[in-house]
Amino acid sequence: MSRDRMLVERIAVFAHHGVLPEEERMGQRFMVSLAARLDLAPAGRSDDLARSVNYAELVDLAVRVATGRRFRLIEALAEAIAAEVLAAFPPIEEITVRIDKPSAPVSAITDGIAVEITRGRGE
Repeated sequence: MSRDRMLVERIAVFAHHGVLPEEERMGQRFMVSLAARLDLAPAGRSDDLARSVNYAELVDLAVRVATGRRFRLIEALAEAIAAEVLAAFPPIEEITVRIDKPSAPVSAITDGIAVEITRGRGE
């Protein structure tokens, strides 16, 4: 497995995920972060985008999944993004997806709630 990573951090999306009816009706902001593990040496040595993964396409995919469907759990949103990334980008060996929910409805003051999953090929 490669030690290299491509990081895309804190993509802001507005969506209607959550268990509560208010979350479905009103929506809220979520932040999506991705850490893709892949071999970046061929692209680094050749200076050729065709030998890497286009991070703009990673962003588009994450936004499309996060805004195209409704999920009750941010865990399910993270799983869906991970599965789509692995299906769309064969060079990616492993993907870590973090979903931050800054305005989670909890009875304490927090900076946010988040889940983070890591999935690889064959899982």
